[in-house]
Amino acid sequence: QVQLVESGGGSVQTGGSLRLSCAASGRTFSTYTMGWFRQAPGKQREFVTSINRSGGMTYYADSVRGRFTVSRDNGKNTVDLQMNNLKPEDTAVYYCAATATPMALYENYYNYWGQGTQVTVSS
Repeated sequence: QVQLVESGGGSVQTGGSLRLSCAASGRTFSTYTMGWFRQAPGKQREFVTSINRSGGMTYYADSVRGRFTVSRDNGKNTVDLQMNNLKPEDTAVYYCAATATPMALYENYYNYWGQGTQVTVSS
């Protein structure tokens, strides 16, 4: 079992940057693929990025590739999402999630979820 807590959300203007962090409890963090998802008002939750157990493999949604970077520190049990060149369409609640399934892209594979952190990008 793992518990996840996100932090770092906030409000920025278009073109700005934010760094989200997800802290995980438990001693098995390094055995999980970690993912970030987001949900905008009135929309379904969508995949943003995932990172494999070692941190050596990542995958991004087309909408964020080249602007967002995911990283993890297995020694600190954290996974971060660096978001640059933010756009109004990035406005959403961002969720950190964990799965034992390697490089899962779909939310139904993820067993553990954080409470979410709000990101608002104004034009």
